[in-house]
Amino acid sequence: MPLSALALIILAGLIHASWNIAAKKAGGDARFAFFTSVVMMVVWAPVGLWASWGVLPGWGWAEWTVVTVSGVLHVLYYVVLLRGYRKADLTVVYPLARGSGPLLSSLVAITLLGEQISAMGVAGIAGVVGGVFLIAGGPGLLRAAHDPAQRRRVHKGMAYGLLTGAFIASYTVVDGYGVRFLLMSPILVDYLGNFVRVALLAPAVLRDRPAAAAMWRQQWKYALMVGAISPVSYVLVLYAMQVAPLSHVAPAREVSMLFAALIGGHLLGEGDRLQRLLGAALIAAGVMALALG
Repeated sequence: MPLSALALIILAGLIHASWNIAAKKAGGDARFAFFTSVVMMVVWAPVGLWASWGVLPGWGWAEWTVVTVSGVLHVLYYVVLLRGYRKADLTVVYPLARGSGPLLSSLVAITLLGEQISAMGVAGIAGVVGGVFLIAGGPGLLRAAHDPAQRRRVHKGMAYGLLTGAFIASYTVVDGYGVRFLLMSPILVDYLGNFVRVALLAPAVLRDRPAAAAMWRQQWKYALMVGAISPVSYVLVLYAMQVAPLSHVAPAREVSMLFAALIGGHLLGEGDRLQRLLGAALIAAGVMALALG
């Protein structure tokens, strides 16, 4: 991987963790996802117009299919992620969401596509599983006196994290195909896909406009932050995909888990910070081993 791509990924990871913490603090649902999408549409309109100038007339069905499918997958990912943040801790949901995507991809390739895996790859899977164990409670899971309410909360976080990871793996493949093989602009893949997100999320706001307006008054600061900076993190990753293999870029993104576990645990006051930080580090190391093995 070129050093420039690695630098883009590390910067993207810090930004990605930051906006996820803001989304967690907002405690929003599909309406918050709509707010952030509208903010993104307005704030980044000049860049979107600049990137699309003279380009869109040359697009065919393949490019527009990528944009449409990407938009749908991003909506599903974001709504499930926000619901997970309402039901469980960020330091459980976020690492599992980020770490499970590459793991699921590797398991599918091994079990269904007949691909081989090296000893390093096996070690990577073990690292991810061990990290999940630590984040989910570690040795505390083995104690009968473990708090039932906290156990249920952790289990919900694991379920939402894994489901979010499945959507992350899906949209990463779709978007990576668009920018690497169709040579689409990373800016356009993300910006035009946002129009699909707005259209799909609009009914959630229109069903009860007074409630949506009240929610906007409570969450507008978080919506502005997420809408303004979240595109930056993903576009940086898409640019990295243009100069480095997808199989290396996708796992390297997991450095964001360390930022989220460290910063999120401090800002949100979620318990077992050290244990969850160690779990996030294990997942990140495991995913990187999967990429190499």
